[in-house]
Amino acid sequence: MQSRSKAEPPSRQGRSRFKRIIVVTGTPGVGKTMVSEKLATMLGAVHVDVADLVRREGITSGYDEKRQTLIADDQKLAKRVQQIIDRTRKKVIIIDGHYATGIAPKGQIAKVFVLRCHPDQLRQRMEKRGFQGSKLRENLAAEILDVCLTDAVNDVRAGNVCEIDTTNKTADAVSNEVTAIWRERKPCSIGIVDWLGQLEIEGSLEQYLREF
Repeated sequence: MQSRSKAEPPSRQGRSRFKRIIVVTGTPGVGKTMVSEKLATMLGAVHVDVADLVRREGITSGYDEKRQTLIADDQKLAKRVQQIIDRTRKKVIIIDGHYATGIAPKGQIAKVFVLRCHPDQLRQRMEKRGFQGSKLRENLAAEILDVCLTDAVNDVRAGNVCEIDTTNKTADAVSNEVTAIWRERKPCSIGIVDWLGQLEIEGSLEQYLREF
């Protein structure tokens, strides 16, 4: 898989500069793909599901036996995503994945939406998807410790990162909230959840800490 060459037609280069990327990220199970699919329909955008792209096209560097998951080849993946962006005629591209901010072209990212979910509800969703053992514990810990939010802020200018709590919300409700922020009808903000504090108030923090 090759990267875009300098000899690429100017018309394609020009089109790419005017495209805007929305990244939808968050811990597995928060609803990224369902929300992204709905957003793509609402905004007339292209949807790139990073995890699906890795599986379908075999963009991997190995397999993590402990976590029972494919290891994406980040360099090849970033090139492939750029290729999709360059080739589409759509003006908005939605890139969906929990490490999407690391492989999306930084200069074209307009907004990053970090979806959050209360750990109790997230556990239920993950278990339904077959998560167990260290894979379940590590992803719950990542949600509680704001890992995806921290990564997004480190990868992209903080003012472009928006946090949304999906707990007890439908994909339609979350999509409408994202759209309202995208169209500047609602402010973009971070720091809206504090799972450590919330779990402590609810009396379940020690249980989670014992598991980890």
